[in-house]
Amino acid sequence: MHINSEGIVFRQVKIGGGRKMLHLFTKKYGKISAGSSITEKARTKSAMATQLFTYSNYEIFKSKDYYNINSGEVKKSYYKIAEDVDKYMQASFVLELTEKMLPEEVPQPRLFNLLVDFFAAMEKREKKHETLVLAYETKALSLMGSFPQLDQCSCCGTRENLSHFSVKDGGMICRNCANKANDTLIYEPKFDIVNILKYFLKTPLHGFEKIALDEAAAKDLQGILRSYMSYYLDIGTLKSESFLKEIF
Repeated sequence: MHINSEGIVFRQVKIGGGRKMLHLFTKKYGKISAGSSITEKARTKSAMATQLFTYSNYEIFKSKDYYNINSGEVKKSYYKIAEDVDKYMQASFVLELTEKMLPEEVPQPRLFNLLVDFFAAMEKREKKHETLVLAYETKALSLMGSFPQLDQCSCCGTRENLSHFSVKDGGMICRNCANKANDTLIYEPKFDIVNILKYFLKTPLHGFEKIALDEAAAKDLQGILRSYMSYYLDIGTLKSESFLKEIF
């Protein structure tokens, strides 16, 4: 059966015989792995569609338990991301994180659209790219149904003195509950984490072209979000994470 879908390449793996396996995020079918004989050296539309940071339309052959990419055509290439080392590493982290978030073959069209928006915003952004990454992570958590509780204590329900963020309890907790807890996954942010996360959630990614968090706050928030996503989405250590730590 022949199918078509817009898609984004997560990564590719050479499998011998001039073939490779492309790990794709497709808008219609979710995350899939598809074989391909398209060579990168060929200067064709299909070859360009196998590159990172491209938004393409693919013609795919689907059998009972196998996908094969017959052809592809680029809808938009965000080539400027690859021209900047910082942008490249930040965007690579987002690709790897998104791939880890997704189950196989479960459509997530809203997250797909968010990733396309992220590419567009990252290509235009000039500096402090980590703020855009944090905004993407926040929105992705919401779309995956795992957004933390921010408006009341996740332990006792009070809305007063919400001073700490508890990963295991799923959001903000009050000072009283934090003092009673014996947990290494409780953080006391030195910045207004509630309003920052709410702002990230409501503001479109294109609105972050010139907005940047303080460097210390961005680093602390990244640590909190990674702990949270690791706990709730079962995302382990990412290959791109060590490089990202050097950038922050």
